[in-house]
Amino acid sequence: MFVDSHAHIFYEGYKDDLDEVLRRAKQSGVTRIVVPGTNVETSREAIQLAERHEGVYACVGVHPHEASTASDAFLREIEELSFHPGVVAIGEIGLDYHYDFSPRERQRELFQAQIEIAQRRNLPIVVHTRESIEEAITMVRTAVEALPAWRTSGNENKQNDPLRRGVFHCFTGSVNQCRELFRLGFFVSYPGIVTFKNSPVVATVREIGIDNILLETDSPYMAPVPYRGKRNEPAHVVLIAQKLAELLALTPEVIADRTTHNAKLLFGMP
Repeated sequence: MFVDSHAHIFYEGYKDDLDEVLRRAKQSGVTRIVVPGTNVETSREAIQLAERHEGVYACVGVHPHEASTASDAFLREIEELSFHPGVVAIGEIGLDYHYDFSPRERQRELFQAQIEIAQRRNLPIVVHTRESIEEAITMVRTAVEALPAWRTSGNENKQNDPLRRGVFHCFTGSVNQCRELFRLGFFVSYPGIVTFKNSPVVATVREIGIDNILLETDSPYMAPVPYRGKRNEPAHVVLIAQKLAELLALTPEVIADRTTHNAKLLFGMP
């Protein structure tokens, strides 16, 4: 059993064959798919997918690319949408200093505002970073220090896992940055990048192990080898699990069990 913790299956490229995409995922053992929104419209679409399809869960949020056009009204609507029972997190939110489609100060303001929504709603966050990891970590550290009880209620379990406040998705940071995130109550997740030749994340994965990792595809992007360059889909999360098993000298079953446990813990899945 696998969880794809990050797949944008509301994109236009899935309109004609979404049922087939979901069927292939189920046949591959992918029983749960988390769909992060990138603005108000796609957050609504993520919720609609969660309503229509068993095992699909939604996140609502405004991506940093959209920061320059995100009004206070948008933020109010994101918070309202977060009350839907199919919503499991605020996301995809964060900072992107690679493309800089929005001014950096506005990106920071929007990220902070959405962290505060998550704290008010006691929900985890799904974080996007690009050339901005250290600043994003600083912002979540400040948020945790300001509200240590964030994610306390309803997050306890029999294994006595620590509080889980979010995931830094498609993470390319260092081992030390990973360890700081784990200390703060965050997971990291990896899509097909772990299968790429000379991937910069391989050494990090070998060092940090599986205890704080989620699986993701980032569909329709980041397709793993041998599908690199093609449209990605949730069924391919199995290939990522197989690569992690190879890197960590574990079985795919162990990878599946641990990452599914992590996803259920973070997102409150049954």
